[in-house]
Amino acid sequence: MRIHFIAIGGSAMHNLAIALHKKGYQISGSDDVIFEPAKSRLDKYGLLPAEMGWNESRISTDLDAVILGMHARIDNPELLKAQELGVKIYSYPEYIYEQSKNKLRVVIGGSHGKTTITSMILHVLNYYNRDFDYLVGAQLAGFETMVKVTEEAPVMIIEGDEYLSSPIDRRPKFHLYKANVAVISGIAWDHINVFPTYADYTAQFDKFINTIEEDGTLIYCKEDADLNEIVENSKARIQKIGYAIPEHEIINGITYLLPEKTALKVFGDHNLMNMNAAKLVCAQLNIKEAEFNEAISSFTGAAKRLEVISADESTNVYKDFAHSPSKLKATIDAVKSQFTNRKLVACIELHTFSSLNKDFLKEYAGSMDKADDAIVFIDLKSFEQKRMEPFNENDVQDAFSNPNLKFFNDAAKLKSYLLSQNYKDTNLLMMSSGNYAGFDLPELSAELPR
Repeated sequence: MRIHFIAIGGSAMHNLAIALHKKGYQISGSDDVIFEPAKSRLDKYGLLPAEMGWNESRISTDLDAVILGMHARIDNPELLKAQELGVKIYSYPEYIYEQSKNKLRVVIGGSHGKTTITSMILHVLNYYNRDFDYLVGAQLAGFETMVKVTEEAPVMIIEGDEYLSSPIDRRPKFHLYKANVAVISGIAWDHINVFPTYADYTAQFDKFINTIEEDGTLIYCKEDADLNEIVENSKARIQKIGYAIPEHEIINGITYLLPEKTALKVFGDHNLMNMNAAKLVCAQLNIKEAEFNEAISSFTGAAKRLEVISADESTNVYKDFAHSPSKLKATIDAVKSQFTNRKLVACIELHTFSSLNKDFLKEYAGSMDKADDAIVFIDLKSFEQKRMEPFNENDVQDAFSNPNLKFFNDAAKLKSYLLSQNYKDTNLLMMSSGNYAGFDLPELSAELPR
């Protein structure tokens, strides 16, 4: 098979390219810019384009398929040439389905927790040396790539994103996988640029339920009222299993599952809820509860999900991918609940299209109230890149309903402020789907006064 990737540098795209290369396919690709770690990974396997940019000469009828990434535009010259020649064009979720249509497909959907639930399932399956394929949205310890596709594996675990599939396919990715076992972790409005109202957004999850194969299984968070209503009203011929937060206790900063008192390396109500979802999926894959608990006790989390940068007897520094209001609140609540005797300095970088939209900004009201020192940072370049009107400090304080919230749009001033605080008996939580204008978080952590 000869496959060409348009926009090969994307997170999922470059991992799929590597996975198909390992499967023996002939892979080529193009992009106008490729960042690390994709650049080094592609180079390692001889898949890095010799030169950046688009060139229609790369497209010919000798290709079996083109896989089109979201980074490409609808007037991309390679895409236009493929359409002209009649070469088969897939979005990457379409191609994932093609690779898994003869397997049992487990699809993890929801506005938050997708990556963590998927990672937990992969960790448990790996612990017991199960044979499985996967697609996950973060780099995991023990897994070289974020995508694996083989002929032999009987099951594929897929993180199902609700964002669009490609520039020419406006369907949400998770609608294309046709799950046998599905998870919905909860619903909290996101992607306002694509789903301008909450009703538009929630409708995608109703449609997702209808894509589940007949007699399949839906595992859902029953503590989410809106999701409960959607599930109860669904006429899909599937089994429905609800889950909530499992019984647990916290002793000296460590969370234990009850009644067995299994010590965990992760914490927070959202992680515990994610764990219950993963346990129910694993039960569908014939892994008993006691086996699940044994394996999950060594799970340390997915990259950038409450990832520990440094820790000592009085100060922990975390980075987290949280960017939406619900994720922001859940992450702050988790750290405060786990360390009740420590102050919390929490900083969020507003970076996504939704978070930089003035109409959406009010959705953040109250989301940082449990932080002792709440900070919002926006890199001014983010507004420029997205061609959006900048916020000022009053805009942010009003939207977050927090007059004590501090606002920075200069990375150097933010760093100076953080280094001016004393972190004895204090945790620092840095949240972003961006990179704080190039902050070196380990270096910052090492310099914090204690």
